[in-house]
Amino acid sequence: MRRSHLDCESDRPAASTTQLDPIVQLWILRILLPLDGLHRLLTEGVGSMPLLERVGLRSRDIDDEATTATRERQIKRQLKPLWDRAERSASELTAPQALTDNVARLAALVHLSETECRILEFVCLLHSVRELDDAADALGHLTTSKLQSMLQHILALPGDAVKQALSSRGQLMLSGLIKIEKSGHYQLSGKLELLSEQFADTILAPDADPMALLRGVVSRSAPPTLRLDDYPHLGLNLPMLLAYLRETQTQQRPGVNVLLYGPPGTGKTELSRTLAQELGCELFEIAYEDEDHDPIGGEDRIQAFRAAQRFLRREQIMLLFDEIEDVFQGDSLPGLFGAAFLRSGAGRRCKGWINQTLEGNTVPTFWLTNAVANLDPAYIRRFDFVLELPVPPQSVRQRIATACVGEQVDAATVRALAASDVLAPAVLTRAGAVLRTIDARLPPEQSAPALLQLVNNTLQAQGHATIAAHDSSRLPEVYDPAYVHTDADLAALADGIARSGSARLCLYGPPGTGKTAYARWLAQRLQRPLLVKRASDLLSKWLGESERNIARAFQEAERERAVLLIDEVDGLLQERRGATHSWEVTQVNELLTQMEAFSGVFVATTNLVRGLDQAALRRFDLKAKLDYLRPDQAQALLRAYGLHLGWSCTDAAQRAVARLPSLTPGDFAAVVRRHRFAPLADATALVRALADECTLKDAPKAVLGFV
Repeated sequence: MRRSHLDCESDRPAASTTQLDPIVQLWILRILLPLDGLHRLLTEGVGSMPLLERVGLRSRDIDDEATTATRERQIKRQLKPLWDRAERSASELTAPQALTDNVARLAALVHLSETECRILEFVCLLHSVRELDDAADALGHLTTSKLQSMLQHILALPGDAVKQALSSRGQLMLSGLIKIEKSGHYQLSGKLELLSEQFADTILAPDADPMALLRGVVSRSAPPTLRLDDYPHLGLNLPMLLAYLRETQTQQRPGVNVLLYGPPGTGKTELSRTLAQELGCELFEIAYEDEDHDPIGGEDRIQAFRAAQRFLRREQIMLLFDEIEDVFQGDSLPGLFGAAFLRSGAGRRCKGWINQTLEGNTVPTFWLTNAVANLDPAYIRRFDFVLELPVPPQSVRQRIATACVGEQVDAATVRALAASDVLAPAVLTRAGAVLRTIDARLPPEQSAPALLQLVNNTLQAQGHATIAAHDSSRLPEVYDPAYVHTDADLAALADGIARSGSARLCLYGPPGTGKTAYARWLAQRLQRPLLVKRASDLLSKWLGESERNIARAFQEAERERAVLLIDEVDGLLQERRGATHSWEVTQVNELLTQMEAFSGVFVATTNLVRGLDQAALRRFDLKAKLDYLRPDQAQALLRAYGLHLGWSCTDAAQRAVARLPSLTPGDFAAVVRRHRFAPLADATALVRALADECTLKDAPKAVLGFV
C-alpha cells in the first residue's frame, strides 16, 4: 500500500493531458512556493519540468543553460501570479463533486468533522493524482508533527483542528479511513495511508457504496455448509453461545466478541457462518490477503476492522476476523509478548490499542485462531465467550464424511475416514471436491483409493499418520475372548463393565496376545464407539502439547461415550523416579489426573508393564496379563480358523499346534492375512506357518512333528 520515497519516475504512470482540478493546482502551488518545495524539486527532483508545466509554467521562457538559482527565480516569477490568483478564489474551490458527495455520505455515517472531511479529500487526491503526489515528495521526509504543520498550510486549516483530526481519538483514525505511519520518516503519501489501495479510485466515482469502499479488505462471507446439529460435541456451549448472541442482538449491546480456537480445519469458520445464519445476520469477513493474494499485515487488518465497524454499524450484521495471530502477534506489533516490550511505553500503547478495539466494537465479531496459546491472557479475558473447537468426534466425522463423499465411495472407506481423529472436515471437503472433478475419468473401483490418496497426501504433509483402506477398528475374522489366555473371565468382565458403566483396565503381556482386540470387542459388546490413541499420537515435541493432547483424548471419549484405548501406554507412563526432564513428569501427572476424573471406560495396553509408574498402576481397577495361548486354546483357535477357511483339521495338526509354546492369536491373524496373497494348502500348512512365526520370538523352541 505504501509507496516508497525511492520510487523512480519511470515507475509512475504518464501525466494526464487533462486540466488539473483548480483546488489541486492551488495545493501544488502552496507546496512549491510558501512551503519552499520548488527549491527541493529543482535541486533533487528528476523530471520536474512536466510537473511545473502542468501547473501553468511556460518552460520555453526558462533558460535551460542558467544556474539552478537563476532558473528557480525565473520559475517563481511565473508561478507567483498563478498562486495569487488561486488564493483569491480559494474560498470558492472544492474537491471534485463525486468526491465531496461521497465524503459527505461517509461523514454522516462515521461522524467526520469538517476538518476531517477536508483532510480525507486531500489524501484521496494525493493517492490518485500523480502531480500532487510528485509535488508532495518535494516536502521531503516528514515526522508526525511536521506532517500536521504541512497539512495546516496546504489546506489552510486551523492547526488545533488538524492536530485533533489526526489524533488517535479522531474519527479518521478510529474509523480506519486513514492511517498515519508513525514508525519512521516518510514522504507525504507514505505517511498518510488510506484504508486500501482501491479506496481512492472507488471514492472518486459517483455514488460510491460503503461496501465498495471496503473492497479488498472486507467481503461478504460464503453461506454455511453445515448445520448446528453438526456440532453436538460442543455440548452445552453451543446453545449458551446462541442464546447469548440472540440476547445481545436484541439489546444492541456493544463490545460483543467471541473467540473460537482449535486446530486448523475443525470448523471454526463454518460455525461462525452457521450461527450468523441462525441469527438471521449477514456475515462479513476481514480479509487476510489482498486482491493480488498478497498477505495483509496485522495493523492494516485492524484498520479494516475499524472501518467495517463504522460502515456496517446496523442491525443484522456480524463480522468474522480469522487468523487473529497476525494481529495479536507478529511484525505488526513486534515483540508484543516479550516482558520487556510489555513494560515499555510502546508495548502499553499497543496493548491499549487492542483492548480498546475489543471493548468498543459495535458489530458483534467472531475472532478465530489456530494458536490460542500464543495469545496474551490479558487479551483472552476480554472476550465474552471463549470456545474451543476440537476435531469432531467419530460419530460427527462419520456424518460429515457421509455427507461429503458418501455417494462416491463405499461404507468401509467412509468408516476408515471417520476413524481418523486428525482428518479435519476441511481436508475431506477439499478432497471430495477434487474427486468429483476427476471422477468421470476414473474407473468406478478407483474412486475409494483415489479419495484416500488425496486425503493421505495432505495428512502426510501435515505430519500425521495416513489412513489405511481397511477399517482399523475391525476385529479379526475369528475372535472370541475364550481364545485369550488370562486369569480374568473376559466375557464376565464385559458384563460387569456394562452394569457399572465405567472401568480402568490395564492389559499387559507379549505382543499379539489380544490386548487391542479385546478392547475392540469390549466396545462392540458395550455398543459404544472405540476411540484409539497410540502414545505416538499424543506425544509432541512442543512443550505442554503432549499434556493438552492427553486431555483432549479423554474429553473426546467423554463427549462420545466412547471406550478410550491408549495403545503402547508405556510411552506415556514411564516411572517418574527415573525421569530426567520435567515434561516426563508432567505428562504422567496429566494422564493420572485425567484417569481419576474420567467416568467412562478406559483401556491401556502395554508390552512393558515393569517400566510403568507405580502410582499409575495403582489407579487401574484391573490389571490383567494376557499371555501365550494354552494348548487347548491353540487347538480351539485352529479349528475355528479351519472352519472359517473351509479346511478340516487333522489330529496331527492339532497335536502339533498344541506344542507351540509362544503362540498368540496375533500369529493366527498374521498367517491368515498372508494366506490372501500366498495361499496355504490346508491346516497342516497353516500350522507350519505358525511354527515359523514362533521361531522368531524369544521363547523356548519346540520341535514340530506330525504323527
